[in-house]
Amino acid sequence: MKIPAENNHSDPVSEFILLGFPCTWEVQILLFSIFFVIYVLTLMGNLCIIYAVWWNDHLHTPMYILLANFSFLEIWYVTSTVPNMLANFLSETNSISFYGCFIQFYFFFSMGTTETFFLSAMAFDRYLAICRPLHYPAVMTVQRCIRIGAGCWVCGFSCFLLPVYLISQLPFCGPNTIDHFLCDPGPLMNLSCVAAPATEIICAIFNSVLIFSTFLFITSSYTLVIRAVLRVPSAEGRHKAFSTCGSHLAVVSLFYGSIMVMYVSPTAGNPAGIQKIVTLFYSVMTPLFNPLIYSLRNKEMKQALTKLFRIMRPGQRQPLKN
Repeated sequence: MKIPAENNHSDPVSEFILLGFPCTWEVQILLFSIFFVIYVLTLMGNLCIIYAVWWNDHLHTPMYILLANFSFLEIWYVTSTVPNMLANFLSETNSISFYGCFIQFYFFFSMGTTETFFLSAMAFDRYLAICRPLHYPAVMTVQRCIRIGAGCWVCGFSCFLLPVYLISQLPFCGPNTIDHFLCDPGPLMNLSCVAAPATEIICAIFNSVLIFSTFLFITSSYTLVIRAVLRVPSAEGRHKAFSTCGSHLAVVSLFYGSIMVMYVSPTAGNPAGIQKIVTLFYSVMTPLFNPLIYSLRNKEMKQALTKLFRIMRPGQRQPLKN
């Protein structure tokens, strides 16, 4: 694929070209098929978790309500980028409008931010359940869990307003080719007509504070959890606690390990190839792995999914308990 000619530098950019993965037509069809299958499997896996929690009375607890919210988030998280990427595999122009680019930018990173808050809420829930079991029923009620979930959504979609606004105010007058498959802040800032070190530093500080604060909160919570689990006298009790927390820690490791490579340092330090691979991992592969991790490592979820597949008949769904 040839990179489109640069715009006249006196004309403001009205659209961007997402270069994506330049390759032959045959390879693009192969990539389209692979990512289409991954997208469908991701939707199916996360929908199964949502339905299992919704239909199974035994899972109407704060931990699984947060997990259902997390799966719902993952569906929209992957949908914010993959359908457009799939369309570009079959398109000759690979174009996205100026406003469409910033809308994708906002929703993709807002949902990524919301994910960090949900992972923090899930870590706090496990800390209360294991380290403060006597206080857990009074502190983490279903109503409070719903309020925490709502807070995660609101905060996640509020936090990224500032970076999106700052980058959108930069002058873009050409070229308009983004060497990426989505509207990422690093490549976007590289296309600005003027250098914007202040905006880049502000975005780097913002990302670092957000990522490290939630990561430290999560790791601190699980450190206390692991310490408490190791004091459990029975091997069965330790195994049950570790199986639940292990799935959470696996998801945290996958997600934070990849985003730290990208966003805790100024974006200019990351080559385009690394940006694409790392972004592909946390934006496409991680939402696919999460349902597998939770269903395979969690005995209750595994049983609920098995039951769901057996009894999916009209009239089986029961209302969610408060």
